[in-house]
Amino acid sequence: MKNYSFMSKFKKWLSSSVVLIICTVLALVCANVPAIKEWYFSLWQNTVSISIGNFNFFSHNGHPMTVMSVINDFLMAIFFLSVGLEIKREILVGELSSMKKALLPIIGACGGMIVPVLIFWLFCPNDPAMMRGLAIPMATDIAFSLGVLSVFKTRVPVGLKVFLAALAVADDLGGIIVIALFYSSHINVTFLILTAVAVLVLVAANMLKVRAKSFYIAVGLVLWYFMLQSGIHATIAGVIVAFSVPASLTKGTGHYLERIRNNIKLFPVINIDDQHKTVVLNNEEVHTLKSIESAADKMISPLQDLEDNLHFLINYVVIPLFAFANAGICLHGMGISGIFSGVGLSVMLGLVLGKFIGVFSFSWIAVRLGVVKLPANTTWKAFASVCVICGIGFTVSMFIADLSYSGLGASGAALLDQAKLGVLVGSVVSALIGCALLSFTLPKNK
Repeated sequence: MKNYSFMSKFKKWLSSSVVLIICTVLALVCANVPAIKEWYFSLWQNTVSISIGNFNFFSHNGHPMTVMSVINDFLMAIFFLSVGLEIKREILVGELSSMKKALLPIIGACGGMIVPVLIFWLFCPNDPAMMRGLAIPMATDIAFSLGVLSVFKTRVPVGLKVFLAALAVADDLGGIIVIALFYSSHINVTFLILTAVAVLVLVAANMLKVRAKSFYIAVGLVLWYFMLQSGIHATIAGVIVAFSVPASLTKGTGHYLERIRNNIKLFPVINIDDQHKTVVLNNEEVHTLKSIESAADKMISPLQDLEDNLHFLINYVVIPLFAFANAGICLHGMGISGIFSGVGLSVMLGLVLGKFIGVFSFSWIAVRLGVVKLPANTTWKAFASVCVICGIGFTVSMFIADLSYSGLGASGAALLDQAKLGVLVGSVVSALIGCALLSFTLPKNK
């Protein structure tokens, strides 16, 4: 069945990976062209306000948030909401739903987090400020990495695609834990208590099987504000909301299918050759169609429905805007030294070498010990090529870089630029090497 909706046509015409690349290139151009450089950097320092009386929703510690803060703290909370929904779905019914399915991606993800941190630690100068970025090369960008695999279409074994997707999900879960543990500021006890109350409301709603997505979004906004003021990183609110959204149906799918069938029988038979485009239905027919639509909607759990609704917003608005705001690195005066020294070198090597060595070695050992099996119809050469692609960190790596070095003044800004450059170069190199290896290791189309 063809889908002729605007969004489906748009997605087919322009993939989210292409949009992300365009926004990244635009950011680099804007940050380095003298005529628009000042405008670009000043844009993100404008304040944002959604106020009712003296209350401003976008405020932190009594000060209005900047555009950059709203993108990195609020919009990225929506991103982590989407990530959390995906993680929950995978845990319930996906590739993380059983130990047999989840073990290989989880083992690979553990290696892909541990080894990059070690490489960063080995190559980074022994400076406490620089060492704040240890977690930057841990991440794998699921959208970009799967986008690279999609280039090879049917040549990629299904098991290999599933492995990469599950690994990226497990990797995201690890990143969320790291952000929650190590990137929170001083705790405000009052708002921490209010945060706990909001979480309890979400848990109670889940137990009472409240299905209204608007309810979880509304409470989620309140939770986000409380967490922002409490000192716990506010993006974690998105994950908490995601895990509270029900994944079950009020009644079984059979009930709704039967309801749809019965309503279809009530609808008058229409000649399929009828070319009339203007149709006026009577009230009974409209009611029948509405009933079918309602039953069809209820067959989709709130979790999957919300995840699907967020897809376009995340991939075509949130992440591209994040890239445009954060990938703008001023290269003037940085040159090659920004890549091959200090934080830049450590991040790049962590992504290019660390992710590959970590994912491949941990997976290889687990397979050789007989703990897990290699994905079906996959060779070690093709598997190794996919492990290289895991070095595409981008979105989450950029996000952790900002958390690591923001608030450190001029020195922090310089370190942040180095880290972002390392993320960009490391991600591009991993993508190019991975593509080159896959073109040789994957079976040729007949």
